[in-house]
Amino acid sequence: MRDNQSFIYVCSDAVGETAEAVVRATVRQFTNSNVQVKRYSHIQTEEEIEVIVQEVRANHSFIAYTLVQPELRAKMQQDAIRYDIRAVDVMGPMMQAYIDTFNGNPKPEPGQRQVLDEEYFKRIEAVEFAVKYDDGKDVRGLLLADVVLIGVSRTSKTPLSIFLAHKGIKTANLPILPDMEAPEELFQPADRMIIGLTIDPGHLLKIRTERLKTLGLPAQSKYASMDQIKRELKTANELMKKLDCPVINVSDKSIEETAGVIMKMRTER
Repeated sequence: MRDNQSFIYVCSDAVGETAEAVVRATVRQFTNSNVQVKRYSHIQTEEEIEVIVQEVRANHSFIAYTLVQPELRAKMQQDAIRYDIRAVDVMGPMMQAYIDTFNGNPKPEPGQRQVLDEEYFKRIEAVEFAVKYDDGKDVRGLLLADVVLIGVSRTSKTPLSIFLAHKGIKTANLPILPDMEAPEELFQPADRMIIGLTIDPGHLLKIRTERLKTLGLPAQSKYASMDQIKRELKTANELMKKLDCPVINVSDKSIEETAGVIMKMRTER
């Protein structure tokens, strides 16, 4: 284990996406960026749990798990007590509440298969749409989308588009550049919502500077200059005002929070 790096172990007898999502949402609440998530999926035997527990013990870490099989859950709980490590049962309390309230029993198979229903295909179609019409690559998407996101670079347009797509919402996005002439499709009538994404200049400067570092480019680039940022935001604000569209400041919002605001707007239309 590298110095100053910590791990949270995610264990599941299915894929483990639920536990990992909870863990990552938790990690985002803290400033320690050295915490890494290690996921062990499709666990089938008690021996696998023993190996993982020993690794967790050696690394002074903890486990978040979603185990449907009763014997595997029991093994995890027993080993956690035996070796004095913390193991968080992510779904256990919720499942027990369901059992106590509705007298139901969980299905014995881990990772219930995705039902190939209308909602499933709607999400697949929305994801394909988001990829096709990302970053203004094809302005025809501005007329076909359920939601159109506009904003300057690094306002999370692409990840937000993908997140909304997983909710079945066809989303296109358009970057706003300084003094740009907006495509006419943006002003044509269509059954959609146009959402403006804005951000505080200082916050954007920090994000872009870090982005340049990641790419190995000089921090003095025009892309991360305050003058350039103010020009872009001025153009964006003018366009959003012209469109008279809702505007969300994403400075202190996660993707999930921004998506939640947009989905609420859609239900209130």
